[in-house]
Amino acid sequence: MRARFPDFRLGNVLATSFTGTLSERHGNAVERIPTPHRLVDWLAVNGLAVDSSTTAQLALARELRESIHAAAATAAAIQDPLPATAVQVINDRSSQGRAAAVLTSDGERRWLLSSASCVEDALSVIAADAISILAGERDGKLALCASPTCQAAFFDTSQSRTRKWCDMNTCGNRQKKARFHANQSTSAK
Repeated sequence: MRARFPDFRLGNVLATSFTGTLSERHGNAVERIPTPHRLVDWLAVNGLAVDSSTTAQLALARELRESIHAAAATAAAIQDPLPATAVQVINDRSSQGRAAAVLTSDGERRWLLSSASCVEDALSVIAADAISILAGERDGKLALCASPTCQAAFFDTSQSRTRKWCDMNTCGNRQKKARFHANQSTSAK
């Protein structure tokens, strides 16, 4: 019987979706890529299919994830210079892959990895996506989830750039329910 893992939280932005593979960072943390095979699953769902992953590649992926999160949190929350160690990891992962952008006949961009076992190529695509966001090349704003237990980084592309939650279906609804129950308790007194 195969182990049951938490569902992936998928978004429209590759780099911040990747940081979401560790959620509830300030509560009961939920690791969504606990094994090399789950990393393979996440990459496949995001159009970066590889055949396999090793424990060492999983460690590289988690290091990249945490570096992107640290840089995004710094950029979003306090607008300080980005942490040098995080920038170095992001740059290293970006430059160590050999993925190529290819155009499909329907006009969409896809990524072509150098081989079906090259997790490093997939990580380079994620790092490059993070670089484009952190460098301000994309239309949107980095933000942190307003949930006190989540604090996930997300890329806000809403028209007003005032989105509060990384995901309305999880964090947003949970916060709305908590407010509702708090109001019900107060009015019952």
